[in-house]
Amino acid sequence: MAEQLQSILYVEDEPDIQAVAKLTLETVGQFTVLICGSGPEAIQKAADFEPDLLLLDVMMPGMDGPQTLAELRKIPELEAVPAIFLTAKVLPVEIARYKELGALDVIAKPFDPMQLSNMVREIWETR
Repeated sequence: MAEQLQSILYVEDEPDIQAVAKLTLETVGQFTVLICGSGPEAIQKAADFEPDLLLLDVMMPGMDGPQTLAELRKIPELEAVPAIFLTAKVLPVEIARYKELGALDVIAKPFDPMQLSNMVREIWETR
């Protein structure tokens, strides 16, 4: 497992959110970010990218975030990579379910773009 967080695979179907998150994670957080617009795209590209962290939108058409995480976990290089879900559904029972599925934590949407890198880094530190 990586000591320092450097690379993030971000799975998000919304182009506006992709753009804002990539910009802030790269400029503020100094992370290398690969954006995938769907679960199948993430499954196709993730192993070659070798992310330190998986950042997954929960609600996506077709394959949602939890399904995407389950499929990514089947890839040997990714089975231990920490994951964070992003979602507007942040009731305690939902957060608990996402953690049961293997997420370190959940970041509420909409998020403050300028705080996203700090939130991701703080959650990373708790792993």
